[in-house]
Amino acid sequence: MNWPTPDPVGPGQESVWDFPRPAICEPTARHLEIRHRGVMVADTRAGFRTLETSHPPTYYFSPADVEAGLLRPNGRRSLCEWKGQAIYFDAIIAGEVIPDAAWAYPSPTAPFAAMRDHIAFYPALFDTCLVDGECAVAQPGGFYGGWITTDLAGPFKGIPGSRFW
Repeated sequence: MNWPTPDPVGPGQESVWDFPRPAICEPTARHLEIRHRGVMVADTRAGFRTLETSHPPTYYFSPADVEAGLLRPNGRRSLCEWKGQAIYFDAIIAGEVIPDAAWAYPSPTAPFAAMRDHIAFYPALFDTCLVDGECAVAQPGGFYGGWITTDLAGPFKGIPGSRFW
């Protein structure tokens, strides 16, 4: 296995290669916002972020910080080796249905219990995802839900050739 060479870490950056494995979750006071088609979807200063080696953070919002009525459970399930079983939601915004736009862990494993029922969103599916006012870029690859900002150094899992990182 050829592991990538971590990018240099600049001032004020953290390297995703210093993030732990197995993954962890931690509270974050960063201002997180999601907007789509002119609608505020979610807005919080009391979220959680999950961190895992080679991944940008995935942010989780309290259900109270997600605009009511925009998410509909869709029956999809998946299993994360660290967090447990996830449930998925379609987002319905301005007449548009966005399938599998968000997910949550209603019964997470013990290390992730604090983020029970908090909702994560795939940033690639929304017009604007902000971290402290900065437009985040979606983690590459389509499978992951990480948010890339300029305060992170990669390379990031999801790019071609990163499947077994």
